[in-house]
Amino acid sequence: MSLEKEFIRDGKRRIIGSVTTGYVGSFESIVRDEQNNITGSTSERFNTTRDDHGNLVSINSPDPGLLLGRRK
Repeated sequence: MSLEKEFIRDGKRRIIGSVTTGYVGSFESIVRDEQNNITGSTSERFNTTRDDHGNLVSINSPDPGLLLGRRK
């Protein structure tokens, strides 16, 4: 098993978050914000996205982008 980290950048190339994939179990991706705090997780197995408190954010779309708010 190998973990992979992908950085999410805004339009000015600043890092606003990251997604770490490669986990085995109830989640496959961990989403972190720019301060490296966990903002949630996604599950390909269950097709869900959860926030950092474990609350369901979305079903049928395990998309880490749902956890990162848009910058204004």
